[in-house]
Amino acid sequence: MNWQPTAVALIAIVIFVLLAFSVRIANEYERGVVFRLGRLAGTRGPGLYLLLPFIEWQIMIDLRIVTAAVEQQVAITKDNVPVKVDAVVWYCVVDPARAVVRVKEVYTAVTQISLTTLRNIIGRHTLDDVLKEKDKLSEEMRKTIDDVTEPWGVQVQMVEMKDVVIPESMQRAMAQEAEALREKRARIIKAEAEMEAAERLRDASQIIMDSPAGLELRRMQMITEVGAEQNSMTVVMMPSEFVSMARAISEMKPKDGKKE
Repeated sequence: MNWQPTAVALIAIVIFVLLAFSVRIANEYERGVVFRLGRLAGTRGPGLYLLLPFIEWQIMIDLRIVTAAVEQQVAITKDNVPVKVDAVVWYCVVDPARAVVRVKEVYTAVTQISLTTLRNIIGRHTLDDVLKEKDKLSEEMRKTIDDVTEPWGVQVQMVEMKDVVIPESMQRAMAQEAEALREKRARIIKAEAEMEAAERLRDASQIIMDSPAGLELRRMQMITEVGAEQNSMTVVMMPSEFVSMARAISEMKPKDGKKE
């Protein structure tokens, strides 16, 4: 009966080999989608688990957020301006089973739908919208992609449009438009300043009309300011009553050689 130990050893080796083929380990961010004889048997992981050899097999799915760069696309805006736009899409798999069963090569599929959506979004908006409302367009693109990928078990976290390149001729036209707008604003500000100054002068003249002495005080102040300059001669027009008063004072003679 020497064959019995040999058979036991052989059985032990076979069991060990089967266990070696059965043991699987999935990281915390991984899930194994298991198929049993071609039918979906569920997901396994994370950690240690077993598969039936030759009966069950698995496809590993990464649950971490994937950063997918959408290559630069040439699109035509709603106002018929060709632009080059590229974007970045952040997404993750939330249902590994659907990501395997519903779509083939889920990562490639998400990238392709992102390319198509980017061109469609640009085509539905004018150039001004694309340049000024990039955040709004990015959010619209995210919702559109998420609606398509939700049945695949994929959730789109964020979409960001990186750069928008427009033709050089359009850049020159936009620069001229911006310059014209700045000149327009400058003229409006200058006109508003002149209007405000005119209103102030009108208010000041009304005050002076109500108090004629204020006009004389203002005149004397101006004479003082002009007299502060060196080598200057000032001719002042005075009212007739002031001239007569000044002449009378100059004709007055001091009494007893004393100045009054």
